[in-house]
Amino acid sequence: MEGNLVIVESPAKAGTIQKFLGKDYVVKSSFGHIRDLHDNELSIDVNDGFKPEYVIPSDKKKVVSELKKAAKEAETVWLASDEDREGEAISWHLFETLGLKKENTKRIVFHEITKNAILNAIEHPREIDLNLVNAQQARRILDRLVGFEISPILWRKIQPKLSAGRVQSVALRLVVDREREILNYKKERYYRVEALFHPEGTASNVAVKALLDKKFQTLEEAQAFLGNCIGADFQVCAIDKKEGSRTPAAPFTTSTLQQEAARKLRFSVSQTMSIAQKLYEHGLITYMRTDSTNLSSLALGTSKKFICENFGEEYSKTRQYKTKSKGAQEAHEAIRPTYIENTSIEGTAQEQRLYELIWKRTVASQMADAKVMKTDIKAGTGRFDEKFNVQATQVLFDGFLKLYMESTDEPQQEEEGVILPEMHIGDKMEQLEMAADCRFTNAPSRYSEATLVKKLEELGIGRPSTYAPTISTLTKGRGYIIKGDKPGEKVTVTNLKLKNGKITSSTKTEVTGAEKGRLLPQEIGMIVSDFLVDHFKDIFDYGFTASIEEEFDQVAEGEREWNNVIGNFYEPFHKIVDETLKNKEYSHVERELGTDPESGLTITAKFGQYGPYVQKGDGDRKQYASLAPGQLIESITLEEALKLFVLPRIVGQHEGTDVICTKGKYGPYIKFGTQNVSMPKTYDPITISLEQCIELINKKNAPNIILASEEEDIQVIEGAYGPYIKHAGHNYKIPRGTDAGSLDIEKCKEIITTTQPTGRKKRRS
Repeated sequence: MEGNLVIVESPAKAGTIQKFLGKDYVVKSSFGHIRDLHDNELSIDVNDGFKPEYVIPSDKKKVVSELKKAAKEAETVWLASDEDREGEAISWHLFETLGLKKENTKRIVFHEITKNAILNAIEHPREIDLNLVNAQQARRILDRLVGFEISPILWRKIQPKLSAGRVQSVALRLVVDREREILNYKKERYYRVEALFHPEGTASNVAVKALLDKKFQTLEEAQAFLGNCIGADFQVCAIDKKEGSRTPAAPFTTSTLQQEAARKLRFSVSQTMSIAQKLYEHGLITYMRTDSTNLSSLALGTSKKFICENFGEEYSKTRQYKTKSKGAQEAHEAIRPTYIENTSIEGTAQEQRLYELIWKRTVASQMADAKVMKTDIKAGTGRFDEKFNVQATQVLFDGFLKLYMESTDEPQQEEEGVILPEMHIGDKMEQLEMAADCRFTNAPSRYSEATLVKKLEELGIGRPSTYAPTISTLTKGRGYIIKGDKPGEKVTVTNLKLKNGKITSSTKTEVTGAEKGRLLPQEIGMIVSDFLVDHFKDIFDYGFTASIEEEFDQVAEGEREWNNVIGNFYEPFHKIVDETLKNKEYSHVERELGTDPESGLTITAKFGQYGPYVQKGDGDRKQYASLAPGQLIESITLEEALKLFVLPRIVGQHEGTDVICTKGKYGPYIKFGTQNVSMPKTYDPITISLEQCIELINKKNAPNIILASEEEDIQVIEGAYGPYIKHAGHNYKIPRGTDAGSLDIEKCKEIITTTQPTGRKKRRS
């Protein structure tokens, strides 16, 4: 091969770049890193400046061989991996492994895959930045040292097959600390009084909501207050109008994109990054790992042009946001569309939704402020000092709100878009009704994936490339945390209402503390976190972990030697590891819950070799039951523990076979002969009836038939892995991209005659 060889990380990126460069360039993919530390060995010489020993994994040997051959035949090799530390390290590993030479190797970077950006990069090549490589190397080596030295301690002291990570363990600690905060929180009742008034001089159907500026601690206090309001004359005693403005949010960084995609699109952090990666590789957005809010002059210009042409000049306001994040010096630009004029794209529904979010955020950041009128009215009576507050915000000029409004993690407190009637001080406010509702003070919210990312960024822990893998490791890789819902606690409350001079009460059941899609620590996660904090307090301290990140940044800037950063960390760390291994202390978690009222046996929650469980009795009469996902030793109640011993439960018989409700690793299910039928969350395995069980069993056994013809012996069935065609005892795949709902018998026949039936392939000896 003559000419130019361009090496990038992914095949999708290679395909996009190949279109721009043409036949004089051959673009190949390295499929990510081509070498790494050994899987099952430390691979670091701690006595020789922490020198790493890199190897080529078996699944990369073919790729490396092909790249070596292509590099030898090329006149110039262009290393075009991503522009961050990880990308720089990939280029360095390629240079070293492929045996490239400086004279015919060039490093190019770009933060968007467009023709102009690629050609501009080729006109301005540079050498590999060894400072960035060393910063990546320092992180990789430090994380390997922590993992390899702490994991054996966890195996010996807690449970086999456990592991720890430098950043992951700090993120785990955040989740565990928050859970303990919630467990120790004592919620308190209070009564909130809301009134409905009819302002003097307005139409008869006008009603204004108002909230009392005082909360009452008891039902008696609230009742006494409502009693004092009977027959009271209310009037407007203060009016405060303020004109204000709202400024649009900055363009997306990695963390703000992850947070907003979680709030608006319900995407997980890893899902957001996977979709953004595809958008970037297809040349639709700029590089998705960045903590810069900066926009290029071209982006500013095209945004202004688009806004003026589509909304009007009064909606345009050019802004350049300052980057606040630490360590953002290596990021060139915020995440934005490569072409502002492309308001939509082709692609999957998820890709289209994420692109639309990025596009709106970018364009909105260059739009005019919104003008709002905030009105605060107070109504009172001479009978008491407390005042009722009426608040509203009216949009006078929508500005950027015409296109986009940033979401928040907390519910909005003020009423948006409410227009109040014209009122004046002294106007009478006729009371229509009042309500004193029982509420509860709220414990801090558990972290969602997005709010955990936000907290890590605030503390300076991790960088854009680490957020998604950190959370993924904790939730999927190690099982220290699960992502799930908290059902909340049912509480009976009494509410009061005053209407037509009479106070009435009503009782209802409220659910408090319920949360959806939150990060819930598992028992093993709490035990591991407690152990690490007890024995390695400084290493897993929030401030210390953040300071290490700053030292990595200094390495990237060429201000620190990477070996020294690791040496300063490793010496005291290794000393603690040795001391911890020598002591004979083992992690032991046990809590007595009470006595079983039926048998009189003691119920104890414990942690054993196979995880958390509850034990009933002692000696020969012992019974065991595993804790359900989300249940913790320190918070499980006696009542909850007793329920665990009810399962497995024989509900009844169906067709002469026992129908048994039990609980497994993935939750409750029905056992019917050799069949296991999963049970939806809406059913309780302890109370589910035989009829409901039979319905679920039949539903599982009945195929979902989309199309059927007895004459032709053809069925289109929705199976567990998607729709397929059944004919003459054989199954046939439906071609990818074909809508099963649009198939008719003739089309099915065509597929049957042109394809082979599915079946297990015979192994070749």
